[in-house]
Amino acid sequence: MDIRDILKERILILDGAMGTMIQRHQLEEKDFRNEELKDHPVPLRGNNDLLSITRPDVIKGIHAAYFEAGADIVETNTFGSTWIAQADYKLEDWVYRINFESAKLAKEVAVEFSTNEPDKPRFVAGSMGPTNRLASMSPDVNDPGFRAINFDQLKQAFSDQAKALLDGGADLLLVETITDTLNAKAALMAIDEIAEERGIKIPIMVSGTITDASGRILSGQNTEAFLISISHLDLLSVGLNCALGAKELKPYLHVLSSKSEFNISAHPNAGLPNEFGAYDETPEDMVSQIKEFLDEDLINIIGGCCGTTPDHIKAIAELADGYKPRIVHSQRTTVNS
Repeated sequence: MDIRDILKERILILDGAMGTMIQRHQLEEKDFRNEELKDHPVPLRGNNDLLSITRPDVIKGIHAAYFEAGADIVETNTFGSTWIAQADYKLEDWVYRINFESAKLAKEVAVEFSTNEPDKPRFVAGSMGPTNRLASMSPDVNDPGFRAINFDQLKQAFSDQAKALLDGGADLLLVETITDTLNAKAALMAIDEIAEERGIKIPIMVSGTITDASGRILSGQNTEAFLISISHLDLLSVGLNCALGAKELKPYLHVLSSKSEFNISAHPNAGLPNEFGAYDETPEDMVSQIKEFLDEDLINIIGGCCGTTPDHIKAIAELADGYKPRIVHSQRTTVNS
């Protein structure tokens, strides 16, 4: 069944945090290595995407836990799986394999759940994170004109990632946690070119991140400007994730919902981090805030980001089951970009 048709009937549930769940396993350096990597000269602990190859049992278990909790969509374990991010670990040559194996793992779990519950098909979203370099901003305050990456390099990196995710079985692609719209445009152009080359339609979710109370992403655009910048494409959804909890995210979802003809997604953090960087918001706390999203007809896809677990997703799924999805407006946003 086509995901676009399902979205007309009900709110879809996205999974929760991958990193939070990996941390529960208290993995060590040896868990990030296999026979091929036993003599790799760079420490690999913390390169969570690599676990899709070295500890597939852990990653499959996390996907299964989220599907069991009620998720319709799980994200692949590929948030940092471009050569740009993997260069920190000297694993640029592993990019295709990491993305392919991550998508393949998630798809295997999705097929198992879909087979057991044919009335609730499960989907895999290929996670494409923002990379650790920005195309619009200089990392050097003393040289504002300097750029650590250019558009063409970004587009090629995202193209390599997207091709591997699709080859591995991803049903859709999620360009997420966008801090720089120019980076996102590189990813979206890469995906558009792949769709044309392969003669296929690729459902695309786009999710920006509001970094503070200013209501702007890191590169300076406010929510409406961000929306306008990406509205030239036929997207499955546009939304917001990370950085903020549900309460803080709500005003910006209002902007997207009122201005966009796309489905709207949200996967907020479990509140704001405490002084130790941890997230304290319980499933009950989070659900009480997300209920306002539903009461005010703001969303079509809802899940969780940092600090969220299967318990959070289960509570969200149970709540959302009693609501109809937001009605998508037919009026397209005027595009000036």
